[in-house]
Amino acid sequence: MIEMKEISKFFKVSKRNAGIGTAIKSFFKRDYEIINALSNVSFTINEGEMVGYIGPNGAGKSTTIKIMSGILYPDKGECVINGKVPWKDRISHVKDIGVVFGQRSQLWWDVPVVDSFELIKDIYSVPSEEYRKNFKTLTDMLNIGDIIKIPTRQLSLGQRMRCEIAASLLHNPKILFLDEPTIGLDAVSKIAVRDFIKNINKEKNTTVILTTHDTQDIEALTKRIILIGKGQVLLDGKLEDLKQKFNKERTVTVEYSGQINYLTEGLTIIEEHLGRAVISVDTEIITISKAIAFLADKIDVHDFSVDSVSADDVVLGLYKEFEI
Repeated sequence: MIEMKEISKFFKVSKRNAGIGTAIKSFFKRDYEIINALSNVSFTINEGEMVGYIGPNGAGKSTTIKIMSGILYPDKGECVINGKVPWKDRISHVKDIGVVFGQRSQLWWDVPVVDSFELIKDIYSVPSEEYRKNFKTLTDMLNIGDIIKIPTRQLSLGQRMRCEIAASLLHNPKILFLDEPTIGLDAVSKIAVRDFIKNINKEKNTTVILTTHDTQDIEALTKRIILIGKGQVLLDGKLEDLKQKFNKERTVTVEYSGQINYLTEGLTIIEEHLGRAVISVDTEIITISKAIAFLADKIDVHDFSVDSVSADDVVLGLYKEFEI
């Protein structure tokens, strides 16, 4: 479906120090710096996969999306999507993809959303019957039937993003590129967008590539993540496997009566106050079940909870590990 091989992209950026003198000099001679936006990026994504493409700001995520969507061409390497090279077969390629940039709009600002939909229909040459079917499905699933008659500029951010996603899917693309689709959305809008993406992936086997800083998006939608930093792919793996990697230190919160006189090896009290204790568990020394059994033998346990490793923990751990 998607195959990236040794893709590199460089940008030439002019730089100067502050001051009128240097500004005048820059008219005659400019100093440039070469920025390696991408350096030998390689990965393969299969049909129907939902992949989280993550990394800090400036890592190269949006540049990768723009190359895969045919907006940019690389300085080196190969990219083949559905048998097409995006920047060479641009017209036929865009019929297979939908793109949503969270901070850019593909809807016309001053006209009702439905007019933008009609124009997109004509741009992609979507047959009328197919368009009517897709239009009804998308407006129902995204609950935008009441707002598509309103000009885009008058919509809230959450309403506009739902319309943006609908617009990107009117032509039945096989691949959906989502670049921070939930940025700035309220909790209800985020849940609606996530549920829709999961449904469209399940029902139509749409391949989804998601770039986001929202770890809840990653947790809710993806099983595989690709980590990019400083223009290079640093890691490609399953989210569950990565959770196990960062699962060594767990905490147990216990409400109890009695006294904790001592703890066995692998257990450490982090916080204790009035019959409530937060205890760190080193799972390489003692399992969670044995830790609970030990505590139940020493004190009268009224209630307890065990924290779980989240996508937040995974992302933070990876950022620290790779120093990005």
